Amino acid sequence: MAPRALIRRPGPLLAGGIVTHLERVPVDVDVALEQWEAYTKALASNGWDLISVPPADDCPDAVFIEDAVVVFHMLDSFRDLAVITRPGADSRKPETIGIEPIVVDQRYSVERIEAPGTLDGGDVLKVGETVYVGRGGRTNGDGIRQLRAILAPHGMNVIAVPITKVLHLKSAVTALPDGTVIGYEPLVDDTRVFDRFRPVPEESGAHVVDLGDGRLLMAADAPRSAELFRDLGYDPVLVDIGEFQKLEGCVTCLSVRLRRP
Repeated sequence: MAPRALIRRPGPLLAGGIVTHLERVPVDVDVALEQWEAYTKALASNGWDLISVPPADDCPDAVFIEDAVVVFHMLDSFRDLAVITRPGADSRKPETIGIEPIVVDQRYSVERIEAPGTLDGGDVLKVGETVYVGRGGRTNGDGIRQLRAILAPHGMNVIAVPITKVLHLKSAVTALPDGTVIGYEPLVDDTRVFDRFRPVPEESGAHVVDLGDGRLLMAADAPRSAELFRDLGYDPVLVDIGEFQKLEGCVTCLSVRLRRP
């Protein structure tokens, strides 16, 4: 069975998306759509089946579907798990509508983050049985505690990570397929939180998506990081997501990857 990924087409209000740590600059919605189509083509051409989530055109940030749901592969259960989040920005809370029927159809069991907890999927980094969760502007302590309670029975260890310099944890760090956490050090509050950490030379070089078979989806504007990954034996797949980067987006934000053995 081919791996699958959830995607959501950018809406007409994209240029009005929330900007927190960057200065607002104009976003070309037409160019963004072209970049999104190239991103989804990169997934498809690397063997991923794409599942379109219903659009949420009233929500400017809805294309960043990673924030609406987090999925976990459950070794101790017949069904994998999808956690429907509760985004920290009020304008983004409606983005979760329409997600549950999709993941149920994909044979996931469902849990939810409830008020007063907040959790953005971009704050959740899975490395084996360890789940790092960014505690910052979008995800609060109650959301982290709820996620810990959901995952603890399955043997997963949730570690809260303070973030003050970026929007989400995965704006600062992601992980290579071997479990090494990578990050752009000036934006990482404390590298000692992670068991294994490797610095990268560019901010967007910290963001990779494991496509399988050693291929790493990453932004095209991090050539030195791409060369580093080649030296480590990986095959970078480069995409231009410049319009989404203006809104603090990165390659992880634009899809939710579903995996099955």
